[in-house]
Parts: sequence; C-alpha cells; structure tokens
Amino acid sequence: MRSVRMAIGLLAGLVGANALAQEQVIQRVEITGSAIKRIQREGALPVQVISKETIARTGATTVSDLVQKLPAMQGFTIEAIAAGTNSGGRTTASIHDLGGAYTLVLLNGRRLAPLQDSGSSVNLNSIPLSAVERVEVLTDGASALYGADAIAGVINFILKKNYQGLSVDAGYVHPEHEGGKSANASITGGFGDLDTDGYNVLMTYRHDEQRQLKAPQRRFAQTAYIPFTHEGVNYIYDRTSTSTVPANATVSFTNPAVNKGIGFNPFQKKNGQCAELNVPYLSNDALTNFCSFDFAATVEIIPESKRDTFFSSGRVKLGENAVAFADLSLGRFDLTARIAANPVNVSIPKGTPLYTQYIQPYLTPAQQELATGAVAQFRAVDWGTRDSQTITDVRHLVAGVEANAYGWDLNSAVTLSKYKINEKYTGGYMLNTEFRAMLTNRTFDPFAPSGSQSEATKTLIQNSLFKGSIREAYSDMKGFDLRGSREVFELPGGTASVAVGADYRELQQVQTATAAAKTGTIYAFSAPAENDYTRESTGAFAELALPVMKNLEMTAAVRWDKYSAVEDALLNTKVGESQDASTYKVTARWSPTQQVLLRASYGTGFRVADQDSIAGKIVSAGFTAGSYTCPPALEAENAGFCRPGKAQYDVKRGGNPNLSPEESEQFTIGFRIEPSNSVTFGADLWDVRMTNQVSAVSEIQAFADPAKFRQLFSSFTNPATGELKWSFLQAPINIGRSHYRGIDWDFTVGEKYSFGKLSVNVNGTHMLKADYTTPGTDNVWTDSLDRYGINNAVTFRNIARFTAALETGKMVNSLTLNYRNGYTDAAANPYNVATKANITQAIRLQVPSYSTIDYQGKYNISKKWDVRLGVKNLMDKEPPLSLRTSSGHQVGYDPRYADTMGRTLYLNSSYTF
Repeated sequence: MRSVRMAIGLLAGLVGANALAQEQVIQRVEITGSAIKRIQREGALPVQVISKETIARTGATTVSDLVQKLPAMQGFTIEAIAAGTNSGGRTTASIHDLGGAYTLVLLNGRRLAPLQDSGSSVNLNSIPLSAVERVEVLTDGASALYGADAIAGVINFILKKNYQGLSVDAGYVHPEHEGGKSANASITGGFGDLDTDGYNVLMTYRHDEQRQLKAPQRRFAQTAYIPFTHEGVNYIYDRTSTSTVPANATVSFTNPAVNKGIGFNPFQKKNGQCAELNVPYLSNDALTNFCSFDFAATVEIIPESKRDTFFSSGRVKLGENAVAFADLSLGRFDLTARIAANPVNVSIPKGTPLYTQYIQPYLTPAQQELATGAVAQFRAVDWGTRDSQTITDVRHLVAGVEANAYGWDLNSAVTLSKYKINEKYTGGYMLNTEFRAMLTNRTFDPFAPSGSQSEATKTLIQNSLFKGSIREAYSDMKGFDLRGSREVFELPGGTASVAVGADYRELQQVQTATAAAKTGTIYAFSAPAENDYTRESTGAFAELALPVMKNLEMTAAVRWDKYSAVEDALLNTKVGESQDASTYKVTARWSPTQQVLLRASYGTGFRVADQDSIAGKIVSAGFTAGSYTCPPALEAENAGFCRPGKAQYDVKRGGNPNLSPEESEQFTIGFRIEPSNSVTFGADLWDVRMTNQVSAVSEIQAFADPAKFRQLFSSFTNPATGELKWSFLQAPINIGRSHYRGIDWDFTVGEKYSFGKLSVNVNGTHMLKADYTTPGTDNVWTDSLDRYGINNAVTFRNIARFTAALETGKMVNSLTLNYRNGYTDAAANPYNVATKANITQAIRLQVPSYSTIDYQGKYNISKKWDVRLGVKNLMDKEPPLSLRTSSGHQVGYDPRYADTMGRTLYLNSSYTF
C-alpha cells in the first residue's frame, strides 16, 4: 500500500500541474473486456495492446514466444516440457502467475477448443502468427462479456480483416552455437474492399521448422553430475539415475523387515569401476553400491518441430446495415521429442543363468540362503533414445453476422472448434514378446556394456523396437453466441449504453488408447486412461455504461453461467451435478483533466473443475506409502473394514463428482497520466483472492483427520480374497485458497529530433503477494514469491522490459533489455566433497537476477519491401545454475526462466506486391 500512496501523491501533483492543459482529440477504439463500443482511448479496465509492428520488433517467431515475453506473464507452460512428458509441445498463457486454467485465450473475441490434456488451457501453438494484427491483454479478470472463469484475465488475438494485396514473409534464425536453427515463411493475400466492393476475402499460410537443440550442445546442460561451490564448500549435485547399462541389481530376501534388500552393480564388482556412461552413485549407503547413468547428456533442450497454419476470412455486405463473415483457422503441429533411453526393470529369478552368473557370486552364503530373487535396473541404451512424435491438428471455424437494426449493434456467430492430438512412439520402446524372448534365450544380456552385443543381437534389437500410435485425444467445442448493444438514455455526461448477450457451448473431450497400448504389446508400459466426456454450458450477461458526468463514467455488468453435469459416454451415465452461479463487475473511470485518468474495478468470478477432475475413472493404485492404525471415526462406522494393527491400506485414484466451483473476488485501481503528447505513465494495482480451489490431500492428512476428509474413504473389494476393507481415494477436493497481488506499470516517451524520432517504453510487473495454502489445507499458507515454492515454480517480484527505438529515415534501430530478479532456489541435499556424503541439512542457492539484451535493425528498402536483422541475447547470457528437481529430464538450469539458445542471429524480410 506504500506504493499506492506514493502513486497517489505523484498523481495529485500532476493533476494540479495539468489542470489548465489544452484538451486533446480522443479517437474512437474498441476495448477488449466490454461489449459496448467506447469513444475514449483508455477504458476503466487495464488493457495492454500489442501492435503488429511491436510484435515484429520483439523478434518473436511464434505466438507463444510473443506472449511469454510480456512482463505480466508468469507461470506459463513452455514447449521444452515436451522432453519427458506427453505434452506434444503445448504452450500456454498465464497472467500474473495465476495459471493457464484461469487465463482465457480468445481468437477474434471468441473461445477456442481447450487442450484435451488439461481441460481448460488453450495451446498457443494453434494460433497463426502470420494472421495476427494485434494482441489485446486484459489483465483484470471475470469479464462479464467472455465468461466468469477468466479469473486471471483475457488474451484476445485480433486477426487481420479487409486486407487487399499480396505479401510474402520469410525468416531465418541461426544461433551462434550449434543446434536450434529455425526458419519460417508465409504468404498473405486479400482482395475486395468491404466498403466499396461489398466483400473481402483474406487468406494466409505459414510454415515453420525448428531444429532440435541437444543438451550436449550447451555447456550448462551437458551433465546431471554438477560440481559447484556454495559458501566456500565444494559440492556435487548428482541427479544421475540408478537405471544403468550395464544394469544395477537389487536383491530381496525373506522377511524383508529384518533382512533388508541390498543393491550393487555386477560390472563394477567384477572390474573395480563403473562402465562407460556411468559414474559411482553418490547416494550409496551401507546396503547399496550402485553405479549411476548420466542421462542428462542424452536429452533435448528444444525438440524438433514443424508447424503449418492457414487462416482464411471472408466478409460480405448484406445490404447497408449487415455483414456476414466467416473465419477459418487450420493448423498442424508436428513435434518429435527425444529423451534418455528407456529405464526398465527386468526380473532375475533365483536359479536362472543370469542370476547364477551375475548375482550369486556377490552374495555371502547367508545371503544366498535367504535370497528370494533379484531385479535388474536396466537402461536400454542399445534401443536408442525414447522418441515420441505428437501430431496436433486444429480446426477453428466461426461464422456469423454483424448488423445494425432498430438502433442495436448486433453480433451473432456459430463456433466449431476442434483440437486433436495423435501421440506415436518412433524409437526407444521395446516390443514385449520379442524383448522377453531375448532375455529367455540369453540373446541379450542386461548386465553387458552398451554396444557390446553381437551383430545378430543388434539385428534382434532393431526388430524388437515398437513403432506406432499409443493414444489419440481430442476436444470438440460447438458454440453459439448472440450479443447486442445500443444507446438508451441521456445523462449529464452523455448517452448511457446497454449491452446484452447470451452464449451456449458444448464441449466433448475424448481420449482413446490404441490396441498396442492396451494389450501389452509394449514392454513395461501402462496404457493411458480412456474417456469420453461431454458437458454443456449456458451463459447470459448484461452491461450498462453510465456517463454520470463528462469526465466520469461508471459501468455495471452481471452474468449468469450454468454448467451441466458431465456426461460419461463410456459408462452411459452422468457424473456430478449441474452447477451455476451469478457474477458481477463494477468499474469507474474518472478524468479530472484530459491528461489524467483514474480507474477502478471490482468483480467476482467462478470456475468449474475440469471434466476429468470430476468424472475421472476410479482405479486401483496400489497401497498407501505408510502404515496406519484404523482411525477411530472409521472404526466406529464399520469396524469390519479395518485392518488389524498398523497396516497399509489400499489406494484408489480418480475424479471427484462432488467438486463445486472455485470462486474469486478481485479489484484493480490505477491511473494514466499524459503530461504531454509525448509522455505517458500509468500503473494499476490488482488483487485476486480465490477460495474453494481444487486441491489434493495427502494420505498423512487424510488418516490424521478422517472426519474432515470423509469423502476420500470408501470400501475396497480385494480381487483375490473378496474381503472388504477401507481404502483411501487420491482425488481432488475443494479446500484451497490463494491470494495474489501486484502492480502493472508502464512508461512511454516519444520525441522527434533533428536526427530522427526516438521512442522509449518501459513496462513491468511488481508482485506484492503470491500466497496459497498447502495442498489439502485451507489455513496453512505458503508462497513462491522470489523463491522456489512447493508448487515447483517461482513467482518473480519484478519482471521488466525496456525498449528504445530510433527511427531515422528508412532505418529503425531498436534495443531491448529483458529483466527478471533473482530468487532463492529449490532446497537440495548435494554431496559434500570433503565429508564424502550427502548433506542432511538442505541448502538453497541464491539464483542471480537474469537479464538479456536484444537488438534489431529494420531497413525499408522501399514502401513495399523491408528487411529486419536482429540479435537475441546479444551478450550470450547462459541460464544460471538451479538445483530444482522438477522436470527431471533437464538438469542444472530452469528453461522456464532463462534463454537456453544463447546469442542468436535472425533475419526476416517482408515484401508486398
């Protein structure tokens, strides 16, 4: 609040200084976040507008690259997570670190089909960059126009329309270091002028290709065995894997509570050292003597991909007061991610030749007597890296009419939007029957070094590779909307306006596993869950704009949304209950002078849980990690379901049909100041509180208070014995809370000098709060502000972007500084070189602030032809060391918060015929 008081004090001084300033002409613009057309340039809601030229000046080659450069964006998903997940390279937007599920992404003001995997977020890779005219980012949520679930805000991609002519664009990106090259080309054509010819047709096509960037091609990513110094002490951060080649072995014994299992590496036992590609495991103890595999050197930083997008728009006048329109967007995104060779376990029964050769010689006579068998922890390096190809197809069609009738501005459209993925394995996974036969016939030896197999075995390995699809999934959204606005009555400040509207959507989300995935064709593979969910939603809104005085406008909006229960087609039943809520928003905009604007808003929102969170199939998921005495509350209910003494209980996993909507309250208060035509400064304080958030409860919490978490306990029938016992359900519940607050600010100066026009823009976000309750609680708070939190992420207090551009004749030079502050890293227990042991008291590194400088020069060869040459990360700044443990396939750095490509040169040229 100190920041707010300082801003108000500054504002008061500037109001007095500009009270007699000459009024400026204000242009008419449309503002995202309202259904009423506005005259004023700045509205009551904070909207950041990114023009086509600004987009080009960033050097962004994709929509996700563009969005992730904005300081207000935190907590988004990046393409690099495809290394080790089934994301298919999806990228999402997240305003103010609230999350992609709370950030509404629109295309020309209408929703797209969400990601099937996550239920709510939209994949930015499905939006055609070549068709984007501008981007409007509303950093205040719960919009009455677009839907109350937009709690974090709205990103609206406005595409080109009424375009005439033909233009071609081509770009090439070349990192200074090896790997990661990319290229793109697009063509855009349009004919017909809507105003004079009564029609317009626009078509644009773009092709992008991205080469892979391998971990060994960057110094900071070459190993998972990282020496470092902290406070004068030498450590080694060891994230290597105990799934190795030659394999490690674990041996189990009878009565394991007394005779604990042991582990060792047979190759190391025989040769006195670990094999090539392996190092001694630094977390060995008295019972283990493993080698470990340095997998990090075999993964990717950026995967290989191809993208094709096509956008077509047609508009036809239907008389003087109506226009029919249709927009079609098609896209295909083909990504192949490669990660470390497959880690698999191989059973080595007692008495088999493998056991006799590799296990028995290293056991004492007593251990030989008590041993029950062994397991090889094997890394299938001879089968190559695990390669998954995900093909994403997107189809988005909107057709409708814009009209003016009886004083109403009307807009209505039908939306058909579909997002489909097909995930295929193209390398590294073994066929079950063939691999088991190789083990049985001893034509393959898991305890032999990689590359030592015979030519005949190498042929068998190639013949045992599985290649094919494992799953298909899609989201299919159908919708209809109708809205209209008009002036209604006069007020002292002008004419009041009203807008009303309604919309309907049906969302079907389907995932199917292929026969190969379900029938055990792939060795040690669990098939993905299958589902077929459908849910309907209906909404209606009304908005009233009241110009109370010439310089004061107030707006009130109310919305009602209803979501049906989830229709489960596979079970032919409905899951959960229908849910509805009313939300509202009030705003105020006051301009004491033409140069000063004050604005504020307050609103509510709600969001229903994803369909899978509600209707996910409940399946057996093993046992609790710990042992528990039957809680008295459950024993009183049914003592027969209790197990004697302290024991493990069965675990089930699935959705929760009793989930209710998450709710939010939020406000903004801000100002804009223009002391002259060339200077603009503004800031907005925003605050978002969420309650009833969907959270997960740990087994420890549930067994400690079974009355509070009664819905998570139910009976379980043992398939072998038929007995009924209590079981614990791992499922989401409504219990969490969060509180986020911050200030978005910007400052712009533009002046003409004898040598050219100089413009400077600085904008950023200053976070004040990033608090949330720990999973499964509503009163135990934590945060991620400037530190790596339990959510495996960081909320940065300060993110800023500074851009200076000098326009001199046909040349424009621009320099951009990107900044984010340092933070406290994840807690880690690395190996102390001096004591030769992992430390027991965790340490946290201080990750330094990270800044990069970008340069771009644009030269207008003619009015039709321009060329841009730029350098990203001019100083070749590497990502700082991070000991995070999430996203285990990329070690020693965090690709979400730093540039992994290094100094990169790019060239782009555009020609208009």
